[in-house]
Parts: sequence; structure tokens; C-alpha cells
Amino acid sequence: MNHEAQARGEHQWSRDLLAVLSLTDSAFVLFEAGSTGFYANPAAQHLASQLQPEVPPGEPLAMERLLNLIPEGAWETAAKDGRWLGEVVADPTSAVVEIKLFAAPGGGRERFATFADVTSRSTRERELQCRHDELESTYQRLAGTQQQLLQSEKMASIGQLAAGVAHEINNPVGYIQSNLATLQDYVSALFAMMADYADTVAGSGDSVTRAALDAKRERLDIDFITGDLPQLLEESREGIERVTKIVQDLKDFSRIGPDEPMRPSDLEKGLESTLNIVWNDLKYKVRVEKHYSALPLVECHASEINQVLMNLLINAGQSIQDRGTIALATGADDGEAWISISDSGCGMPREVLQRIFEPFYTTKPIGHGTGLGLALCYSIMAKHHGRIEVSSRLGTGSTFRVVLPVNQPVTEG
Repeated sequence: MNHEAQARGEHQWSRDLLAVLSLTDSAFVLFEAGSTGFYANPAAQHLASQLQPEVPPGEPLAMERLLNLIPEGAWETAAKDGRWLGEVVADPTSAVVEIKLFAAPGGGRERFATFADVTSRSTRERELQCRHDELESTYQRLAGTQQQLLQSEKMASIGQLAAGVAHEINNPVGYIQSNLATLQDYVSALFAMMADYADTVAGSGDSVTRAALDAKRERLDIDFITGDLPQLLEESREGIERVTKIVQDLKDFSRIGPDEPMRPSDLEKGLESTLNIVWNDLKYKVRVEKHYSALPLVECHASEINQVLMNLLINAGQSIQDRGTIALATGADDGEAWISISDSGCGMPREVLQRIFEPFYTTKPIGHGTGLGLALCYSIMAKHHGRIEVSSRLGTGSTFRVVLPVNQPVTEG
């Protein structure tokens, strides 16, 4: 491909057509039928020189490199379909060039190509795609937030319902517990009276009456009843006490009062209540170790701190696959009280550890977590002027340390 070839090609097209093409801003290349000759209008030559800055303008080498951008097999597609359209990246400028090839139908030799630098358009399209992806991601997050808000609303309603149910259960459980204690006293008195009767009959010397009573005592299995009945009453009393504790823990946990002032609260009692509530999820695979130190009363919203502890306890349990240990510890120093929850679970790598408090970030499978649990904990602790300290090693376990000021700072105004 040289100037002579281009000159030969020019004679094949009308001067009017070439005059028009020389005026247009679109890069046109006309190919001579049956030869390697071509005509490139000034716009095509200018584009070729822009794509090859190291080649002086007007050099045939620049046009040759432009034409070499046409992919292999593109002309065959154009000959079959009448046209071919595609984009290629031109070295060394990395410009995106749109190429359109046109060929005469029926196997004719007439053909031409247009070239256009669409780098800006391609960049805009990529930016639009990125924005679309961001909007899609934002939409998904908003949808997740809406679902979480609906779930939170539902949980708040369940919390209020639980508080009401716990209050209603508390009354009958109270008098059952009282009645069991009274019944235990009555049974003890009856057994004592029966023992006195037995001693009196045994000392009366009436062998017939004594034999009849012994036979009836044996038939009714009185000896077994006197041994088993106190144990049954004791187990029933223990069961009722457990129900009473669970009901009380539910009342403490579900107490909702966001507008209430922070009050001095027993953190250890809150930890025990929360552990009692989540114990059903932990008891089959977790052994709990407790290392408690004396804690002062801490000024806080107890129900919100219980929510933090519940999330941390559940996360600790979920990090343990088969069997493991959760160690609970408490302490106080320098005007602060703290609770630490350590697990022997899978632990976290550093890149995960740096993001665990980000909203919507979760390592759990889809449908098993919203990524809002620890973000909520962080928000609650910030509200209480406290903090959560975290340490973790992959394959070893994690420790979350909840730190709260004993007394909330005084805010002015």
C-alpha cells in the first residue's frame, strides 16, 4: 500500500465523491476493486497520525497501521452480511477505535471502511455502567435496609408482646410457686403425723390392727410415696423457679424505653440474663467459662447493652463449628467497666477484622445475615460513650471487649 496505489485508486472514483469525502470530518477509506489500492480522506489520515504519534503525519506507515486494526475475518463477515461493526484498542495510545466495514452484496468487490475515535464515548459508557452498578448496589442495600427496618419493627412488636406475656405469666407462676412451697410444708406435716400414728399402733400391742395396717401400707406402697413425694415437690419447685427466672429475664431484656434517662445498672446481671435467653442456641456445642470480678453499677440503657451482649454471644456461638468454649470475663478500672466475650471459633483474617463494623458487611452466606448486627452494636456503644475492642487470629478464635464508662459524661445545655 503506497502513494502510487492510492493514486491508481483515485481514478476509480468520481472527483465529486472524493471532493465530498475530503470535506467531511468522518474518516473514510475507499478500497479499489480488484487491487490493494485505497483512498483515505484527510480525516482518515489525520486519525492515523493521531493513533501513531511516533510516525510523522502523512507517512504511509501510519495508514498501514490504521488499516491493520481491522480484525481478521471481519471483511468475510462484511461480505456475507453487507456490513461489520466493532471496536478495537489501538496501541500505543490505548485509544478505542470504532470500525465499520461495508461490502457490496453478492460478492462484489466494492467496499469501504469508516474509522472513528470513540475513546471519550467508551469512557462515558464505562462511567455510566459504573454508575449503574453503583445505583444497583445502592438499591440492593436500600432494599436490605427496608427489610431490616421491617424486621426491626416486627422484633420491637415481638419484644413488647414478650414483655406483656411475661407479665401475664408471672402472676400464675407466682402463686404456683407459693402453693408448691405450702404443699411441701403440708406434706412434711402429714408424713410426720403418719409416722406418729405408726409408732402409736406399733406400741399398742394390737397385733390384728397392726397386721392390717402393715398390709394396707404395703398395698398402697406408702414407703415409696414417702420417699418419692418430697423429691417430686422439690423438682417442681426448681422447675417453677427456672420459669420465673426466664420470665424475669424476658421482662428485663424486652424493656423498651429509648426516651428514658440512663440509669445505674448491674452489667453482670444483664450478662447472665442474656446468656440465659440465648442458651438454647449454645448449649449443644459450647462450654461456658466465667471469670467475673466485682463490677460497680454502670450508667446505661440496660436493654440496649443486653442487645449488644446478645449479638456478641450469638456471633461467638456461630463461629464455633462443632464443640468449643466461650469465656466470659468482667472487670473495672480507671472509671470504666468492661465485659469480654472470647470464643475458640474460626477467628478472622485481618482484612475481615478491619471491616466488621461496616453496615451491610457480612461473611455469612446470603440469607443468613444482613451485616447490621455489629454495626448496631457499634452505634449503641458510641451512644453510651463506650467502645468495642476486638482481637482475633484466624483458626484460633476472637475476643470482643465491651467497655463502658461507669458514669456518663455530663453534657452541657
